[in-house]
Amino acid sequence: MTPDLETRVVGKLRRRILPFVMLLYFVSFLDRVNVGFAAFGMNKAIGLTSAMFGLGGGIFFISYFLFEVPSNLILYRVGARLWIARLMVSWGLVSAASAFVTGPHSFYALRFLLGAAEAGFFPGIILYLSLWFPARHRAVAAAAFMAAAPLSTAIGSPISGAIMELPPFAGLSNWQWLYLLEALPAIVLGFLVLKVLTDRPEEARWLAADERDWLVATLQGERAASGPPAGHAREAWTALGNPRVLALSLIYLGTSAGLYTLGLWSPLLLAQFGFSPFQTGLLTSLPSVAAIAAMIAWARHSDRTLERTWHVVIPCVAACLGFAWAGTAHTAMGMILALTIASIGVSGAKAPLWAMPSMFLSGAGAAAGIALINSIGNLGGFIGPFMLGLLKDKRGSYADGLYGVGAILSLSAVVMLGLSYQTARRSASAARSKEA
Repeated sequence: MTPDLETRVVGKLRRRILPFVMLLYFVSFLDRVNVGFAAFGMNKAIGLTSAMFGLGGGIFFISYFLFEVPSNLILYRVGARLWIARLMVSWGLVSAASAFVTGPHSFYALRFLLGAAEAGFFPGIILYLSLWFPARHRAVAAAAFMAAAPLSTAIGSPISGAIMELPPFAGLSNWQWLYLLEALPAIVLGFLVLKVLTDRPEEARWLAADERDWLVATLQGERAASGPPAGHAREAWTALGNPRVLALSLIYLGTSAGLYTLGLWSPLLLAQFGFSPFQTGLLTSLPSVAAIAAMIAWARHSDRTLERTWHVVIPCVAACLGFAWAGTAHTAMGMILALTIASIGVSGAKAPLWAMPSMFLSGAGAAAGIALINSIGNLGGFIGPFMLGLLKDKRGSYADGLYGVGAILSLSAVVMLGLSYQTARRSASAARSKEA
């Protein structure tokens, strides 16, 4: 009966939880990167250079870094339902306020506040999924959730491009309407979270009694099986100093540098070939569509084989090559193909990587460790876009900045291999000690 029961339970989890959290992340990512389309009109209106735009686009991640761990620990204490609702309403209001920036300093301030408002959402959902999905289904669940980022680009880019072709209305420019219209869903969904999400499996009345009992027992068994003898970091402070947490943070930093460089700069990279905002939006969506399909397929393969290392390394190398190609692309087709490879690589690495923390973290340790990985890792979202804008102003070309982002991704691949090697050595040593 167990395989049939497992199939039923996992099917219900996927239908009940994944579409909704994907929708939440779709809106979250859209509100983070729609500044790339707003830049078509905003940069000139408030006097932003490429370096200023890159700094403002990336400063989001400074406050995100500062508030991530405290936010996730609060979520662990009060429950995902209440805290995620609070996060969404907060960032929706801040995103709407971005329509009224008047210069570089107000732009920086609103981006900083947006990062503080969103801090804790992504690691909170990753933690939430680990509380519901058994380990062998976790990478696919994470991939489905994170597929909302490229999906947001695929669907949101044409919409943002279309809004940027609207004439002024009610005294507001098109870039101001872009912020206002795309902030509303976050506020509405924030209130809907209170009705849809359930904090823990024990409270899931939408599961039958035998399904709920099986799920609770399975998750408790997994936590017990990876307990303290294996160095399980149960307390928050222990997790924050865990070398594996720090290594995964550095690996994730490279993927974040790639993701947000694509999210913030792809519209401007393509617009240099003479496309209109709407055409740019359509073309920006193409790499994201390819990334979604590749991301899900790659995560399924990782779950089926239970292999994580090479499922992170190979996509990081592919993304590195994609950014290097983008730096040399002189045609629109070449740029689109290069961005597609980069997008597939960046997205493909994420789900296998996020399946790893729950292998050695649980409880408050998982809340703190996952938040730390995301907060340090997301500093890449500051480094990548800012570096690209700075070098564009200095060199007059996007090439050096794109090469730099590719180099960061190659470092992620190297760190992942080093982590795998050290973990294997530690396991072998522990096995020898046990035999002795």
